[in-house]
Amino acid sequence: MYTLYSMRRSGNCYKVRLALTQLDIPHELVEIDILQGETRTPEFLAMNPSGHVPLLKVAPSRYIAESSAILWYIAEHTPLTPDDRADRAETLQWMVFEQHSLEPNLGAAYFWLTLVRGGRELQSHALEDWMQEGYRALGVMERHLTKRRFFAANRYTIADIALYGYTHIAHTCDYDLTGFPAVRDWLERIAEQPNHITMDAQPVMAAAQ
Repeated sequence: MYTLYSMRRSGNCYKVRLALTQLDIPHELVEIDILQGETRTPEFLAMNPSGHVPLLKVAPSRYIAESSAILWYIAEHTPLTPDDRADRAETLQWMVFEQHSLEPNLGAAYFWLTLVRGGRELQSHALEDWMQEGYRALGVMERHLTKRRFFAANRYTIADIALYGYTHIAHTCDYDLTGFPAVRDWLERIAEQPNHITMDAQPVMAAAQ
């Protein structure tokens, strides 16, 4: 059985928990609080030297880090990853886009504005850039979704899961999605997928820390 080291309030961790649940993959969940330095302990750094969650233990002394890599690992040969070569490349394209255009802006704004006490004041110098670049990324998504129901392969894939992680909580960190109707419709479609769970869903099974 897999073990997932995860923080429930993390968008990156939520992506993996959502995929594991929708694929009905048994796993144990270890809640890690990055705000309390729990990814900086010698024990955790021995598993993942970068000190980040999510982290998936797939075998004794074998770990996979980074949400996109974990998504590819668990979803390989499932309906969430396409078989066609071009469709697979398109899926990866949008996952890379999420990591370099969306997550650094929406993810950063979410972390500092909703999770860190006093974060707005601490990061006031960066907030304008996050908003500008975040809206730019949302504009790219909006243009794509005006002609497509999903991001790749004309169906729901891990590309949608990757992009959904932070987009669906954008409203909690000052982003206004009123001007992005296609994105809002897409968010509703994702929430209607079978076995969908919300970000704050409590796990059925959790491993003791």
